[in-house]
Amino acid sequence: MSKLDKVSARKRRHQRIRNKISGTPSRPRMCVHRSLKNIYVQLIDDLRETTLTSASTLDPAIREEISNGGNKEAAAEVGKLIAERAKEKGIDEVVFDRAGYKYHGRVRALAEAAREAGLNF
Repeated sequence: MSKLDKVSARKRRHQRIRNKISGTPSRPRMCVHRSLKNIYVQLIDDLRETTLTSASTLDPAIREEISNGGNKEAAAEVGKLIAERAKEKGIDEVVFDRAGYKYHGRVRALAEAAREAGLNF
């Protein structure tokens, strides 16, 4: 399977997921994107089509604490940070959007860290 096929397959999976879930102002969609070196997460209000808050391994708050942005420990730090930023905005519940990635490894570590920090999904 070529790389283009893998990318298009993930995008098809993501579209199937997006057909079923949507973010609202009270319960935004928590969308995860991962690359080989970093992981990114956003809280999105799909009704207004706006990003409420975001976090990634490139944030200065996390960058100095981690040595590598592409591992589970870094993903867990991003999960804690997005939960803190959501709490500051008054958000307690989110809809988790894994964006076509398997719920495994870094995606799972991010989700579990966000749950432990107080987000419900």
